[in-house]
Amino acid sequence: MNSQHQPSLLSRLEKLIATNSISSSLPELDESNLEVIVLLADWCESLGFHTEVLPIAGEPGKANMLATMGKGDGGLVLSGHTDTVPCNPDRWQSDPHKLTERDQRFYGLGTCDMKGFFALVLEAVADYRNADFKQPLMILATADEESAMSGARALAAQGIPKARYAVVGEPTSLVPVRAHKGIMMESIRLTGKAGHSSNPALGINALDAMLPVMAELQNFRLELAQNYQNAHFAVQTPTMNFGCIHGGDNPNRICGACEMAFDLRTLPGMSNDQLREELQRRLTPIAEQNQVTLEYTPLFPGVEPFETAQTSPLVAAAERLTGHSAITVNYATEAPFLQNMGIETLVLGPGSIDQAHQPDEFLEHSQIDPCVSLIRRLIEDFCLKDSRD
Repeated sequence: MNSQHQPSLLSRLEKLIATNSISSSLPELDESNLEVIVLLADWCESLGFHTEVLPIAGEPGKANMLATMGKGDGGLVLSGHTDTVPCNPDRWQSDPHKLTERDQRFYGLGTCDMKGFFALVLEAVADYRNADFKQPLMILATADEESAMSGARALAAQGIPKARYAVVGEPTSLVPVRAHKGIMMESIRLTGKAGHSSNPALGINALDAMLPVMAELQNFRLELAQNYQNAHFAVQTPTMNFGCIHGGDNPNRICGACEMAFDLRTLPGMSNDQLREELQRRLTPIAEQNQVTLEYTPLFPGVEPFETAQTSPLVAAAERLTGHSAITVNYATEAPFLQNMGIETLVLGPGSIDQAHQPDEFLEHSQIDPCVSLIRRLIEDFCLKDSRD
């Protein structure tokens, strides 16, 4: 691609929305993200970036991309995910895979969550093709954030990227987010012994055994709420939601197996692994007392809680440039994976989280110019000036 004839912001956004990259835990809905990665890599190369396409081991058709301009041991990462959630086209007013403009909005799957961010980043960085970078600028594109976060996990395992600061461009209405909760999704399966209901001695009822398990989970939920509070969050305590339960097959049969699933949303300072160990410690004796087999299984590896200090230079810059104080949110992002690599990280991007995962997802026109300007200012602060102490 000739660097003198760059596609327009609108053209890039149209191509990104038209290139499907749904990720899902259901294999029949899951799609490759490689076409989006190749698009982004080509555009970045044409702007003078050195680009790397990083296939994800064990995930055919999935890859991350890292594009770098400039050298140094600091710098700024502009990070986003290339996948979208599944959608129901029949519930949309227009084709979700075709960019549609109406009412001063761009509609399409991924406009705000979060392919639109890449189009705006590329619009912003085009001004700096010949700039004198004191610290590197990196554009990071990941896979499968909406399902298993396998892209971010692969990067963390590789120790990539290496930078000092990162902005994850999730839709925050251009309000900086410096902390969010973590999430665990867990399954508990109890296996007893089926039998005729006329004689309880003929079996071991797994549904009966699930009752004290659920009671212990309720006790643990209460303890967590009493022991952990953070006034910066709208929901100030950890939450545990009992999401579903399945067991047995007929009223006149002793229930041979019962399974329930729950989610646990954790506050900064809490450890998912430690919570899993504590849950195992509490539930194992209950299973033994009820003579059932306990299988405790994370439904996905989980996301740790995330927090960047209010005193971070990145937080201070974002607050100054946006005019908004940094906030906290209850949903999870890829930010903790970057933070755990020693990168001071902030979540900040165009569009509203209220439109994400919804029919008729859109990006307001009014978010575009402010976002492009904000990205430019961040590049100037963290890449074009001398390295900060």
